[in-house]
Amino acid sequence: MRTWRAHLRNLRWPALLAAVVLLWFSLRSVNRVEVWAQLRTLDAGDLALLALVNLAVLATFSARWWILLRAQGYAVPYAKLMGYRLAAFAVSYFTPGPQIGGEPLQGYSVTARHGVPAPVSAAAVLLDKAFEMMASFIFLVAGLIFVVQPELLPRGLRAPLLTSGVGLLLLPGALLAALAMGRRPVSGAWDWAATRWARLRRMKPTRARRAGRSYQAVRAAEVQSTTLCRSHPAWWAAATAATALSWVALMAEFWLMARILGLGLTFGQAMAALLAMRWAVLLPLPAGLGALEASLIFAARALGLDPAAGLSMALLIRARDLLLGFIGLWIAAGLLRRTPAPAAVPAPALPD
Repeated sequence: MRTWRAHLRNLRWPALLAAVVLLWFSLRSVNRVEVWAQLRTLDAGDLALLALVNLAVLATFSARWWILLRAQGYAVPYAKLMGYRLAAFAVSYFTPGPQIGGEPLQGYSVTARHGVPAPVSAAAVLLDKAFEMMASFIFLVAGLIFVVQPELLPRGLRAPLLTSGVGLLLLPGALLAALAMGRRPVSGAWDWAATRWARLRRMKPTRARRAGRSYQAVRAAEVQSTTLCRSHPAWWAAATAATALSWVALMAEFWLMARILGLGLTFGQAMAALLAMRWAVLLPLPAGLGALEASLIFAARALGLDPAAGLSMALLIRARDLLLGFIGLWIAAGLLRRTPAPAAVPAPALPD
């Protein structure tokens, strides 16, 4: 029986081919000389400013995760969490999928290196990802309604995008609501599939045991998440504030990039371009290859700019992400070295 890993390996090459084709179609109509001329306007001061702002943005991304761990009584140094989050980003960035893949490493890091119990770390990662997805989809839906003008999208594209955005928004929202009500949506769906999916009952004993361990881990994470939701309502406000802060920082960084490149975008126009980019990176392509470039070239054309401006922005973002990704891979390599876990450091939970 073929495993899910074999299926993923088979999808790798078609995804890479699709990315290359999309990238080629994006670049064929852009004047590369103009792109290079625009990028050459950046000086050391601009790059230093962008680096500082990006470091601040990275710092905000770990705030919600830190809150979720601390609310459960475990204190992990914030700088360490930033490194672990960067390692998880690298795994997600370089593998096909819509910004997922590094979450197991994220949970493993605090368990292996800081002695945090697996259900606690899994619950923190589960809720952290649910909040992140919900905030991302809220931005996509709100952007389509309030930011993007009708003339920026073809007539027949706006409604399908809005419908799909609302549908995506319901997924993390339903997950958080179910956990808050004491439900176990993931393990519950697993139970349903186990009783109705005949192939699961014909699995080899070793695979069945592995599935059983995975099921118990998911169930324990859901139970811990429900306990956290009900016992510490104050973390809702703290996690929401951390999520809002990270998105404000992300939008400010994108607008600053556009300003430094001399694109002359208003804040609303910059958010329209960011919206196009966020939709594109949902595609299951490794590192969003081709999709990132195509989305910003399309956004530049829709805003009445030269396509070279969109490609310049895409290349600047690509350089930043590759640099962070390689740093994250280096951190991930260190995390995977076997080291004994130290005793967990308790911390006072957030007030009820």
